[in-house]
Amino acid sequence: MTAVVTSPGAGNVDVEDMALDLVRDRLAGLGRQYTPVDVATAMRAEGMVVSDSAVLDTVESLRRHSVGAGPLEQLLHQPGVTDVLVNGADQVFVDRGAGLELTGVRFRCEGDVRRLAQRLAASVGRRLDDAMPFVDARLADGSRVHAVLGTLASPGTCISLRVPAHRSFSLQDCVASGSVTPGAAQLLSRMIEAKLAFLISGGTGSGKTTLLAALLALVPPEERIVIVEDSRELAPHHPHVVRIEGRPANTELAGAITLTDLVRQSLRMRPDRLVIGEVRGAEICDLLTAMNTGHEGGCGTVHANSTADIPARLEALASLGGLPRSALHAQLASALDAVVHVARDDSGMRRVAEISIFVREPGSGLVHSECAVHFRPDGGTALGAGSRELERMLDRSS
Repeated sequence: MTAVVTSPGAGNVDVEDMALDLVRDRLAGLGRQYTPVDVATAMRAEGMVVSDSAVLDTVESLRRHSVGAGPLEQLLHQPGVTDVLVNGADQVFVDRGAGLELTGVRFRCEGDVRRLAQRLAASVGRRLDDAMPFVDARLADGSRVHAVLGTLASPGTCISLRVPAHRSFSLQDCVASGSVTPGAAQLLSRMIEAKLAFLISGGTGSGKTTLLAALLALVPPEERIVIVEDSRELAPHHPHVVRIEGRPANTELAGAITLTDLVRQSLRMRPDRLVIGEVRGAEICDLLTAMNTGHEGGCGTVHANSTADIPARLEALASLGGLPRSALHAQLASALDAVVHVARDDSGMRRVAEISIFVREPGSGLVHSECAVHFRPDGGTALGAGSRELERMLDRSS
């Protein structure tokens, strides 16, 4: 059991944590990679009990807190884990696809969480300190990390890790898991074959990226897919995929490469299918322009609570690029054909809930989404007002 001492005005101090810090400081002064003998020498200098087991435990603690994601490493490699969330020292959650679960992993103190967050940021050349107390970056292994220091967050430093998929899921895998019904799979396959332009909408962690990757795997192998992403997440199983990735500004606030820049570059790369991993800003203007100039089958994902919210969501994003509302709706009406909405039900299950089409309103010229097919949680299907138009688009393009 870890001992705890109390000093007036200082609160609780973890003796084991203090000892490990002292050993770490001594080893840092060596100026080289330390050995178990160095660890034993440092422990002895700090008055610690030195035995074979104590040295091995200390070496393991030092390694765990200086390599990879520290105490979180074991969670990141568990099958099915898509997210690892840290709320201060005492709460670590994982998402295995059925909602967040509290784990038994704990940090010894707030300082350990802060040091881990800073080390993860430093590993990709990003700054994280009191002057810049938050960071959003992609690690070398493809994991996406977001951290906010305890100076801003309660109950302490918060770390959010998005784990890249260890394998690509096929559309049949999605059917087998229950997230896509056989009827929905058939319609989605026909949309890819017909080169319909579409968006996949849904909330955070609803499975938008997984579904999009599965659909891109259905693209004929002779076609070239160019994927534009802010942070690499899409990994479709396809023989001809080119990925270009945005870049944040450096510590001098220079060198940023935006998705708007990359969409414009991608149009010169002869894409058969132009894909935006997540539409989240002014790049929507360039994407719609591209789809209106002969680039069929374009697609991407967007955060939205329902298909009905998509036009308003795109209006807000287009305004960042200076595109007025009327122009956005005119572009939208001719550029995008459909939207696929994915949702999580009350049990945490991810599933395709609806396919809608975009319809221009007579007179106003504004566009709204109209449900074509609704997929019920029990596996049933209900046709909406837009079903005939969706079928017409699929037949016209076949």
